[in-house]
Amino acid sequence: MSDRIETIKSFALLGFTRLENVTKELNEEQLDWKYCPQANTARWLLTHLSNELHVYIPKILKGDKDYYPEGWPEDYTGNTGYSLEKILGDIEEGKKKLIKSLEETTDENLDKEMEWFWGKMPRLSYLNLMVSEILHHGGQIAAISGVKKRIVG
Repeated sequence: MSDRIETIKSFALLGFTRLENVTKELNEEQLDWKYCPQANTARWLLTHLSNELHVYIPKILKGDKDYYPEGWPEDYTGNTGYSLEKILGDIEEGKKKLIKSLEETTDENLDKEMEWFWGKMPRLSYLNLMVSEILHHGGQIAAISGVKKRIVG
């Protein structure tokens, strides 16, 4: 594995560690709490992140923006039918798949260009964006939890 891919892997693992710390005190009641009507919930953020791990990252590594994994529900993000345990289990599965995929990919694969929502860019750029989402959404969940503690007690 190249130094570049090892760096992405290390960054992803840091994000997952921080996410695990943020979610270890989360419970079902907190999952759908909002501090205002326009705010995202922890459920929405977690299911969105899981969707990124299971759908978007494979799209990037395959270089196929139209790829969709067989069996993955199209209504996953925000779905209130999923328990916290299931969502966190899906994120853990996505983490394992991401790490395995990183270990199996090459710099040459990441240097290939892909046309997607930011235009034509190396897959590496899209992959970095998706990996940064782990930290981004973990921070949002930490903010939701902190605001709830201050408002509700």
